[in-house]
Amino acid sequence: MTVYLLDANVFIQAKNLHYGFDFCPAFWDWLLLCNHLGKVFSIEKVGNEIQGGDDELAEWCAQRGDGFFLPPDSAILQALPEVSTWASNQNYEPAAVNTFLQVADYYLVAHAMALKMTVVTHEVPADSIKKIKIPNACMGLGIRCVTPYEMLRREHARFVLGK
Repeated sequence: MTVYLLDANVFIQAKNLHYGFDFCPAFWDWLLLCNHLGKVFSIEKVGNEIQGGDDELAEWCAQRGDGFFLPPDSAILQALPEVSTWASNQNYEPAAVNTFLQVADYYLVAHAMALKMTVVTHEVPADSIKKIKIPNACMGLGIRCVTPYEMLRREHARFVLGK
C-alpha cells in the first residue's frame, strides 16, 4: 500500500484553486477518509506552517491534530542527518542549503525517507542552485515523489455530483 505525505502547497493550492471548501468539499472529505485508512498524512511542521495563516484552511488543519499532521519520532530524527548531508554535498548555494534545513521541506523529505512514504507536492524539479526543490531532494535520496493529481488518479479518487 502506498502511503502519501502531503506538502503544504497541496493544501494551499487546493483551497485557493481547484478544491475550495465552498465548492468541492469532497476533496477534503477524501483526504480525511484516506487519513482514517492510513494512506494520507502530512507532518506537524506543515500543519504549523499552514496554521500561521488566519483562514479556513488554518482552521481545518488545527482540527486535524497529530493523527493527520504527524510529529517527528526517533526514526525521522535519525533520517535528518542523511538528508542534511545530501543537501550539503550537492552544488547548491550555501544560502539554499541553509534555507532548506530551516523549513518544513527538510522534515517532509526526512519523514518520507524514514517511513518509506511517497511525497506529494506541486513543486517540479529544477536545475537551480539557489533553491532546493522537494522533487530534487526526493530523486537524490531515492524517495518517490508525485503530484497531487497523480495521487488522486492512483487512488481512484472520484468527486462526483450527487443524484
